[in-house]
Amino acid sequence: MERVTHLHSHGPSSGPSPLGPLPARIVVGLLVAIGVAVIAGAVVLWPSRQHVDIPMPFRNASGGAVTTERGHVLSSALGDCGSSSTSEVLTTAPQPGIPGTGRCVLTLVAIDSGPNAGANTLFESSPGPGQPKFAVGDRIRVVRQVDDQGTTSYAFYDFERGWPLVALAVAFAVVIVAVARWRGLLALVGIVIAFLVLVVFLLPALRDGAPAVPVALVASAAILYVVVYLAHGVSLRTSAALLGTLASLLLAAGLSWLAIDLAHLTGLSDEQNSQVAAYLGNVSISGLLLAGFIIGSLGVLNDVTVTQASTVFELARLGGNTSRTSRAAVFLGALRVGRDHIASTVYTLVLAYAGTSLPLLLLFSVANRSLGDVLMSESVAIELARAAVGGMALALSVPLTTAIAAVLAKPAEISSVPTAPASSRHIRT
Repeated sequence: MERVTHLHSHGPSSGPSPLGPLPARIVVGLLVAIGVAVIAGAVVLWPSRQHVDIPMPFRNASGGAVTTERGHVLSSALGDCGSSSTSEVLTTAPQPGIPGTGRCVLTLVAIDSGPNAGANTLFESSPGPGQPKFAVGDRIRVVRQVDDQGTTSYAFYDFERGWPLVALAVAFAVVIVAVARWRGLLALVGIVIAFLVLVVFLLPALRDGAPAVPVALVASAAILYVVVYLAHGVSLRTSAALLGTLASLLLAAGLSWLAIDLAHLTGLSDEQNSQVAAYLGNVSISGLLLAGFIIGSLGVLNDVTVTQASTVFELARLGGNTSRTSRAAVFLGALRVGRDHIASTVYTLVLAYAGTSLPLLLLFSVANRSLGDVLMSESVAIELARAAVGGMALALSVPLTTAIAAVLAKPAEISSVPTAPASSRHIRT
């Protein structure tokens, strides 16, 4: 009688094996519970789309939204000020200015869209810094105003940037997809969805006067659920990163509230916030500032937590080659990587915020203000607080996410069954 004995050699697994069903169920259960809370919060806080009067700087003479049209510059040169053709709809040559009234820049513009397409208009501006400089052929946007008597007038609004921005967006998408392939494409889809959440939910809810912190947290969590799973796939690794990001986001919200309260930041030093306070009285400026802190921390937190979760799972997988790697060793190894990541990301974060304050810092330097006065001014203090909050949330997210991932990723162990030599794996007796 012939009996064949098979001694199987178990090498390292191709990926980290889960610790057990309980930790995975807890993490998945938490994510499901948070997801349900986010959906419920979105339902409760969903904007009512109530009518809001258009702020004065953004309305036309009849109280409606400002209408802009396309145009291009035909000529721009110095001439006498006071031309009666300024801002008018012209089908003939413009009238000259009044001698002795000074010299102005007279810019003749062709109107390319709207009811007066094919006609021209004339813009008059004082020469000097702070004024737009026109060249023949420049594509611009012009504001069309119609007064109570039905008279149409035009004014310069801005330069036309449609095609340059489209070209930049296409180049950005091509580079991302070429390098990151399928994941890059999914990341771009996630960006689109994130902006839709901001435009469809966050901004209208804030405009309706909804509490800023819950609105910002619900919007941020919704964005995270979509972009994290969309870009990185559904797995325990991604779930660990998502749970770490959500927990860090909650920490960032608490730190933001504490920083704004302790530093007495009002947000009114910013011109846009002042306009919001003047024309949208039901919107809390401090709440708007707090929501900005929370939304601004999303990107850097997601970057760090995904990296940490991936590091833990990769260390756990590679640790199977030694069969000695413990969960504590994986945690400490990933934490060392996280420390390097923190060191490189924190100064990037601070320098990014400092860059946005460069014009203000330049004005302060010209005014010979002391460094203490500059740092304590609200405009600079807001950026310092934003950088501090982002840095602390970033640093705390590393051990938090690493611990969650280390619980889920069990180092793959080599089986304790003795491994027979290759020549004796099939023994006939």
